[in-house]
Amino acid sequence: MVFNQSSNSEIEETLKRIQSHKGVIGVVVINNEGIPIKSTLDNATTIQYAGLISQLADKACSVVRELDPTNDLTFFRIRTKKHEIMVAPDKEYMLIVVQNQSD
Repeated sequence: MVFNQSSNSEIEETLKRIQSHKGVIGVVVINNEGIPIKSTLDNATTIQYAGLISQLADKACSVVRELDPTNDLTFFRIRTKKHEIMVAPDKEYMLIVVQNQSD
């Protein structure tokens, strides 16, 4: 998929808006191969999240399809003691948002 200049600026604005929410540590966009396209995190952390979350998303998609072949995974959230990771997978890209755990 090729972005034109206006859609690229819309993407930048959307990422800035997400990043500005209270508690958001970082935002990562990866392609369907798990390769980071955009990130607000440092390089090592970006690569770690991209690799691990893309594997988890693949497994989660398989589980959803196994349970109901007519269904698709559209969003999932992982809560740990420290962070909350929200993932929105799509056909070509995946959005990963990492934020501090809210009490």
